Amino acid sequence: MAEILLYALTTLLYALLGLHFWRTRWTGGGKAADAAQSTGIVSLERVAILAPFLLHTYLLYTGLFAAAELRFGFSQALSVTLWLTVLIYWVESLIYDVKGMQALVLPLAAVCALLPAFFPGPETPAYAQTFVFRIHLLVAMLAYSLFTIAALHATLMTVLERRLHGGKHAGPAESLSGPWASLPPLMTLEALLFRILILGFVLLSLTLGSGFVFSEELFGKAARFNHKTVFGILSWIIFATLLVGRYGWGWRGRTALRWTLAGFVALVLAYVGSMFVLQVILGRV
Repeated sequence: MAEILLYALTTLLYALLGLHFWRTRWTGGGKAADAAQSTGIVSLERVAILAPFLLHTYLLYTGLFAAAELRFGFSQALSVTLWLTVLIYWVESLIYDVKGMQALVLPLAAVCALLPAFFPGPETPAYAQTFVFRIHLLVAMLAYSLFTIAALHATLMTVLERRLHGGKHAGPAESLSGPWASLPPLMTLEALLFRILILGFVLLSLTLGSGFVFSEELFGKAARFNHKTVFGILSWIIFATLLVGRYGWGWRGRTALRWTLAGFVALVLAYVGSMFVLQVILGRV
């Protein structure tokens, strides 16, 4: 019962903060809203976000590390993804003005933080109960989550760019009126995108490397060259090419966005695609 209350409290706090940012950043609300929009995320708001975030952190820790038996499914994956999303935009709020992003992120975090309470996830194999495997799983999930965030970030940038340059005779102020004007500038979003991509690439490299080198210890069997491996390596190559192109030849804009989305699709196929092959095409459970 106490754990359910913690889930409910975490969701409630995220939802209330999401409503606050929505009303003050996206829909407007008089002089107080204008003042908040001009100053970005103020210190009190940053402290307030830490309350549900720390509760969320505790719930993930108890589910992934403190529990005697590891259960992991889509609900835990989504919860980890939104936990990391909140963390990224909280840290970046210290550097950039990301006031408009919080109104999008916090409501999603409110929903995903609650999911493990209702969908505890399937039982994992015996080898998954070791602490080493849980660390490997956490690193893999953080990498996957970062690239998911990057893909959503890239999609938002694509929409924003089209709205910005949509009208032949419309200037930026006209193209980005209303809620869209609350989002950070494209240059800020692009800088943040590549921060996310670099960190995700490092974690993906660790995931693939440890999976190959310590396969026996992690999975109880030698590494195999299968669908998951092929698409995992392909996604690594795509993201590596993107980063080299960015810092070697200055890739940016639509080129960077296309490569980001292509790498994410390959990464999705590495996990979702491999399960589709096993369950649907090959008919295995």
